Amino acid sequence: MGEIRNFRSGNPGEPPPQGRMPRRLAAIIVGDIASYSRLMQADEEGTHLRVKRIERDLIEPSIIEHHGALVKTTGDGFIAIFDSPVEAVRCSIVIQQNLIGRNTSLPRESRIEYRIGVNLGDVIVEPDDVYGDGVNIATRIEGIADPGQVYISGAIYEQIKHKVVCGYESLGDRKVKNITDPVRVYRVLPDADAVGRTRGRRENMLIFLLGVTLLVIAAGVLWYLLAQQPGKTGERAAAPSVAPPVASPSPQSPPREAAAPTPQPSPSVAASTPSPAPSPSPSATTAREPEMIAIRGGSFAMGSNDDPTERPIHQVTVKPFSIGKYPVTTGEWNECAAAKACGFVATGKDDAPVTNVSWTDAQQYVAYLAQATKKPYRLPSEAEWEYAARGGTQTRYWWGDKLQAGMAGCKDCGDLAAEQPAKVGGFKPNPFGLHDMGGGVDQWVEDCWHRTYQGAPGDGSAWNGGDCASHVLRSGSWKNDARYVRPSNRDGYDTNVRYPTHGFRVALDP
Repeated sequence: MGEIRNFRSGNPGEPPPQGRMPRRLAAIIVGDIASYSRLMQADEEGTHLRVKRIERDLIEPSIIEHHGALVKTTGDGFIAIFDSPVEAVRCSIVIQQNLIGRNTSLPRESRIEYRIGVNLGDVIVEPDDVYGDGVNIATRIEGIADPGQVYISGAIYEQIKHKVVCGYESLGDRKVKNITDPVRVYRVLPDADAVGRTRGRRENMLIFLLGVTLLVIAAGVLWYLLAQQPGKTGERAAAPSVAPPVASPSPQSPPREAAAPTPQPSPSVAASTPSPAPSPSPSATTAREPEMIAIRGGSFAMGSNDDPTERPIHQVTVKPFSIGKYPVTTGEWNECAAAKACGFVATGKDDAPVTNVSWTDAQQYVAYLAQATKKPYRLPSEAEWEYAARGGTQTRYWWGDKLQAGMAGCKDCGDLAAEQPAKVGGFKPNPFGLHDMGGGVDQWVEDCWHRTYQGAPGDGSAWNGGDCASHVLRSGSWKNDARYVRPSNRDGYDTNVRYPTHGFRVALDP
């Protein structure tokens, strides 16, 4: 997209001299369409309409949803600013993942793909533009980004590295045009484990190649020694040559697990390009019902004063209902996928909670389960979820006010915490007999996201009024710290976007 330029002065990144200008520290997103000229040459009017539709239906709503401000569009790109670096990066991820979904059915040469660069800097803000090195650095980072990727500066990375659940690949210091000091650049990976898998594949391939090389050398040495054994020349000539025993085991053979594994698609790709579901099998015609726990219902004080989103504390009366004893597992989800009722085949162990699920995906599963069993399965409401998670208690956690090991799966929850979600039921149940109602996976509920409880219903029903572009998540995940596993903790996320830590459990009316 080039430098941010004020055409009245002609100097990039510099406003005209009009006295002191308002300055602010902001996270700046710069987005630019890859191969825009080629797309316009192939279909000028069609490309223009598609770009405007993306701006109207995706980019602008995503920026607003993440509390940013769209500064301007530039024909082939956009600039937005945010008070929060966390929200700026989340917005960038949402835009890219939604664009992957939009492009899935299109031929590669027709796809509209954005490069996105994000930087944190002190900038000058005018009503219709923004200026300064902070903007120019974001533009330069965008310029080196790959299509469909989000690149961030070291300044952004330092602000979000423990706050956004995703992976980061350091690309080192980059010297960028018209900026004196090198800029540290990171590539954002929506799947936090993608970097480790990439490195692991590279290391395994190197080990495999080294093992093959040593094997060939050993075979050559063996052939040479056999050829030099004393005996008649004719006998040596008649002796069969020794072929390198590549297929036979030897001390130099690489271990089986060192062979390069078949690359698996990361959740960031699965988020928008679902794997084709297998054909239904006879065993998939009858749905396996999740194990349910009946909850008698009652009244409780919902919310807490630990976070503004959990206020005000208010009295709620919940009617009797049933809720899944565990989150929905990968095995249960894949039965739905096999029946072609769910949009992708999940990876992972069958007894682990399914992950990388959007709210819309979760609705697909409960609709499949309800149709297959003729029972009114659904997602729990937010009030039902918290009532069930508390298990009749009003303490900070269901087991008390202090963190205890062995009670939940999170990154600082003790020795049982792990780098991936444990199998369902791996931690102690709460007083209602429910497992993993804190930690493990974030869990979707029925309600639309509201920033506070002001105006929330008091009868335990789902709160569906207002803007439902985002829905509520509960529980916290194995990648979050302990404050997220509190029964009152809540968050919101984009309704149609998959994320590597998101799962769900089901509910059922009596």
